[in-house]
Amino acid sequence: MTRRILLAVLVAASAPALVAAQTTAPAVIKSMSADEARGYLAGDGLGMAKAGELNHYPGPKHVLAIADHLRLSDGQKAAVEKVEVTMSVAAIPLGREIVDAEVALDRAFANGSIDEATVTALAERIGDLQGRLRAVHLSAHLATRRLLTAEQISMYDRMRGNDGGAGMHNHGR
Repeated sequence: MTRRILLAVLVAASAPALVAAQTTAPAVIKSMSADEARGYLAGDGLGMAKAGELNHYPGPKHVLAIADHLRLSDGQKAAVEKVEVTMSVAAIPLGREIVDAEVALDRAFANGSIDEATVTALAERIGDLQGRLRAVHLSAHLATRRLLTAEQISMYDRMRGNDGGAGMHNHGR
């Protein structure tokens, strides 16, 4: 019960950041698909954590999706939920900033106001934001792994197709 209250407090504290996820992406960003923009705005990983995922570091969202199959204890589930909330609180604002920077870059090209300095500044800003977002997701994979047993990690890998088999998600193998 105490863990659920803690999780509720974390979610409530993160409400301003989570509201950003509900905003819609601009109608057109030529350099980004609508799905990609929605993913950034929702704080999704968009494949940024493959280095962890493919090397036996499970992601919290995926662990929670198959929690019953992994036979997580109540304590493990609550701890993974906390990791997922912490990740989302950090990822959502970064995703919003990435979308905003892509809009600025697209607009500068569209209206002809682009120059070398603007290209450099916006490209570096987008790269920095994407690096920070990737670190948030990879850190969540590190934290999640510490909460699972070796058997649960092995089951996760099999279910996700990270063991060379044909699991739920084969990551392009």
